[in-house]
Amino acid sequence: MIKLSPYDTAHHLDSEEMIKEYLAATCEDGTPAEIARALGTIARARGITELSQKTGLPRQTIYKALSGEGNPELATITKVADALGLQLKIVPATKNKKDAA
Repeated sequence: MIKLSPYDTAHHLDSEEMIKEYLAATCEDGTPAEIARALGTIARARGITELSQKTGLPRQTIYKALSGEGNPELATITKVADALGLQLKIVPATKNKKDAA
């Protein structure tokens, strides 16, 4: 019998370029829950313990806020992004791809 293990995206985010592309793709058309989950995946790839130390947030708070099930405050997202070396930006939206056609 073949034994399968669960797929974990965090195991594949092994470079800054991979992290950048993963987050960009998620932010492009992802829901707020998917974006929070992507930040959680990046946090796991880099190490939740270190992130907890940098942000001052307990590990459980980080797991819950970035699970995609929670509804993290913008302050939490900003604190986590900063600790991950990321920057939040709000830029003008581009037209939908269907509108451009």
